[in-house]
Amino acid sequence: MLIRFLFSLITIFFFNTVYSQTCCSGGVPLSNNIGLPFLEKGGSQFGVFYDYNNLNTLNEGSKKLQDNSRLRITNSILFNFSYNITERLLVEGLISWVNQKREITGLSSLNLDETSGIGDGVLLLRYMILNKKNYSLITGIGGKIPIGSTEEVNDLGIRLNADLQPGSNSFDILFTSTFIKRFNFRRTTNVIGRLTYRKTGVNSEYQEVNEYKFGNEIQGFIGVSDSFLFLGQIINPSLSFKYRKAYPDKLNNTKIANTGGDWLFINPNFSLKITPKINFSTSLEVPLYANVDGIQLTPTYRINTGISIQFSKKNKKAVNLIQ
Repeated sequence: MLIRFLFSLITIFFFNTVYSQTCCSGGVPLSNNIGLPFLEKGGSQFGVFYDYNNLNTLNEGSKKLQDNSRLRITNSILFNFSYNITERLLVEGLISWVNQKREITGLSSLNLDETSGIGDGVLLLRYMILNKKNYSLITGIGGKIPIGSTEEVNDLGIRLNADLQPGSNSFDILFTSTFIKRFNFRRTTNVIGRLTYRKTGVNSEYQEVNEYKFGNEIQGFIGVSDSFLFLGQIINPSLSFKYRKAYPDKLNNTKIANTGGDWLFINPNFSLKITPKINFSTSLEVPLYANVDGIQLTPTYRINTGISIQFSKKNKKAVNLIQ
């Protein structure tokens, strides 16, 4: 009862002070890759995912510009893990390795910047407030931990901009809330809504003398999933829509031009139960709408695929969430 009361207070506080969640469009998809299912007390999980993010669309506001001279690619390897303290309370973490590449093609030259290294991590405490026959409500709070490097340089020895660094050198606050609706006519059908945001901290040592703050960001998801038996295997297709709002970055508390915007994505997802404890999933994310501040390179498509493994004695009361 005390845990439920405390999490309810946290939820009310955050919903009344919402800023948003940040992570540049080319950065590590930390918020997109949290949400492992609940197991019984003592159950644990581990997942490995590969994420490919291609940005080759140049926008001015909501207008696409006929310019393909700029390309941004982010390759990420993400390691998820979780442990159920009780059937309703789990701790979840995520660490990452990231490779980022930016190409600008001129009339007779190619400007290439590339970095690789361990990215920032996430530690999250999630609690299932309600778990009724036809619906569940889950909330979580945690933070992004700055373990990635922010001192990478280009071929000339000049330190690269913040959005190309593997890390951020700032502690951020993360909040997530998920609602799952089930139906009597088909118990395997789920409608899932999720709100995730991150209120970012400040890198007070940016280029040694400045303060840099990535813009706060909020993401909202709504989707439908189902399970089917196909050729003796359980498959789980789903379709979701994601809205993302990012606020401008700030340098020394001054807004930076050409940062921030609004996006709407469609996200088809397919997962397969290889065994009762091993799950394979893959998803595609494509923008349906983008309206950026100023002129920006914006996402063209994103692919995420990987495997998660459960280490538990049984599989009851597992609640699978759309990634």
